[in-house]
Amino acid sequence: KANCFVMEFIQIVNFLILIICVLIGVAFVTLLERKILGFIQIRKGPNKVGFMGLLQPFSDAVKLFTKEQTMPTMSNFLAYYLSPIFSLFLALLVWLVMPYEIGMFSFNMSVLFFFCCLSLGVYSTMVAGWSSNCKYSLLGSLRAVAQTISYEVSLALILLSFIMLVGGFSLELFNKYQENWWFMIISIPLSLIWFSSCLAETNRTPFDFAEGESELVSGFNTEYSSGGFALIFMAEYASILFMSVLFVIIFLGSSPCSGLFYFKGVMISFMFVWVRGTLPRFRYDKLMHLAWKSFLPTSINYLIFFVGLKALCFSLNLIFN
Repeated sequence: KANCFVMEFIQIVNFLILIICVLIGVAFVTLLERKILGFIQIRKGPNKVGFMGLLQPFSDAVKLFTKEQTMPTMSNFLAYYLSPIFSLFLALLVWLVMPYEIGMFSFNMSVLFFFCCLSLGVYSTMVAGWSSNCKYSLLGSLRAVAQTISYEVSLALILLSFIMLVGGFSLELFNKYQENWWFMIISIPLSLIWFSSCLAETNRTPFDFAEGESELVSGFNTEYSSGGFALIFMAEYASILFMSVLFVIIFLGSSPCSGLFYFKGVMISFMFVWVRGTLPRFRYDKLMHLAWKSFLPTSINYLIFFVGLKALCFSLNLIFN
C-alpha cells in the first residue's frame, strides 16, 4: 500500500511539472507567433522587453492578470466566471494522455479520453457565449460550436482508421508500430485533413470564425477582458501545442522521451503560425462544405481502406502461420 501511494504521488507530481512546462511553452509559443508574424509582414515583432523580447510573454501575463476585472451587470455571473477556468482546465487535463514511458499515468484508452476532453471543450465555449447575455457573444459561440462539432467528426474517423490499424486505443501503440516507418507515408491526404481539422478545432486561421472581428465584434469572448480573456487565450494555445504533439505521435511516430519528438512538435506549431500569416479567413458558407463534402468522404474512404488492409494482413497471417 505504501509503495502504491508513493507511485501515485510521484505520478501526480510529474503531471504538475508537465503542466508547468506546458504553461511556459504556451508563453513562448505566443512570442514565437508574434516574431514569425513580424518577419512575414516585414517588421521586427517584440524586441524591447528583455533580451530580444524574451520576457514579453511574462510582461503580457502580468498586465492582463493585474488589470481591473469588469463584469457585465446582466450576465449569468457564476457560469460567466467559471467558463474560461473550465476551458483552461480541459486544455491542460488532456495532456494526461501523453505516452511517457515512466513516471506518468498510463492509459489503455487514451484516444477515448482525448475525445471526451475534446467534446467537453464545446460546452465551455457555448456557456461563455450564453452567460455573457449578449447577442454578439451568443452568435459567436453558436458558430464556434457548429464548427467544432463538424470538424470533430473528421478527426474521429481519421483516428478510428489508425485504431483499426494498430488494434488498440492506446497512444503507446502508435510509437510501437512506427519504429521503422511513419504512418504519414501511407496517409498523406489524411495527415493534411487532420492538420486542417486541427486548425478548425482550435479556432485558428483560416477557420477563426469564432473570433470574426469584422462580423461579430470578436466573437464569443466579446464580454471578457483582463484575466478571463487571458485564460481563454491560454486554453487556445495549450490546445495548439497539444494538437501539434498529437500530430507527431499519430503520423510521425516519435516517443515523448526523445528530443526529436519536441523538434517535430515545434515544427508543427510553426505551421499553425505560418498558416495564420499566409491565408485569409474562409468565406463562412464554404466552411461546412469543406467539412461535410470534402473531409468526411475522404475520411470514410480511408477508414474502409484500413479495415480492408487489416483484414488482409490478418488473413495472410492465418494462412502462412
